[in-house]
Amino acid sequence: MAHASPLPLRAALLMIGSTCFFGVLAIVARIASKSLHPFEIAFFRSLFGALAAAPLLYPRGLRALYTDRLGFYILRCAIGTLSMLAGFWAIAHLPLAQAISLSYSSPLFVTIGAVLFLGEIVRLRRWSAVIAGFIGVLIIVRPGTDGFTAASLVALFSAAMTGIVTISIKFLSRRDPVDTIVLLTTCLWVPLSLPAALLVWQWPPAHLWPGLIIAGILGTAGQYTWTHALRLTDASTLAPLSYLQLVIVAVLAWFAFGEHVDAYTATGAAIIIGASLYLARREARLAKQHRTKLDSEPAEPVA
Repeated sequence: MAHASPLPLRAALLMIGSTCFFGVLAIVARIASKSLHPFEIAFFRSLFGALAAAPLLYPRGLRALYTDRLGFYILRCAIGTLSMLAGFWAIAHLPLAQAISLSYSSPLFVTIGAVLFLGEIVRLRRWSAVIAGFIGVLIIVRPGTDGFTAASLVALFSAAMTGIVTISIKFLSRRDPVDTIVLLTTCLWVPLSLPAALLVWQWPPAHLWPGLIIAGILGTAGQYTWTHALRLTDASTLAPLSYLQLVIVAVLAWFAFGEHVDAYTATGAAIIIGASLYLARREARLAKQHRTKLDSEPAEPVA
């Protein structure tokens, strides 16, 4: 009889699957952007993604949609919608490897947000990693040169929003099943992404519909495997695997569009990835120390 895979292995395989799904989605979105506005691509990705998630209702029915934190989901999905709109815009207007490389700066924004909004104390080593990461961003973006475009700033905005979404996913997965998270997220994205799409609306040409359907399926599959992986193990353990997406996108973009990764993007991406990996490992160490401290404290007497 076959045995279930150990949790770390299962999480690794799920994360690899997620990077593949999202990597191919970026290629499909770039192809679709030749004929359709990125905001519409984001809407149809949400619409067909919600339909692709519908089978998750089968085991539990409508009970799978129940949560006592609906307001948090709406806020989380509104932020996720902004990230998705900006991300598709960047994919349409930047070389794909550059757009994906800038998306890896999200851990830098997570650290800054923890200081500004959570009052977290960040010491020299973590600030050094953040500064190094933004040096990598500057190398890719090259402000003040002919290589700079406004789309780079849009990609960075998407990364900042993604950082918030990543934190929320980990928070939600502590109590809600993966199916509930994916179903509610995909359903809420449809109405939240529609207003932006209506501003630029035009009916997609017939040849584009299969690609839009595939985009929805890929997006939901990527989200499901990503959420499931984060539920099984720490994000710091999975971080190195998530960077496989850059390799996948770079190879596919070279085959599909003849795009090459320039030295600036390669150097900047290496610095961003190194800084992000350090931050992820540092966060894991601090969290482990905090748990150890709590476990060692004596329990309060019961009155």
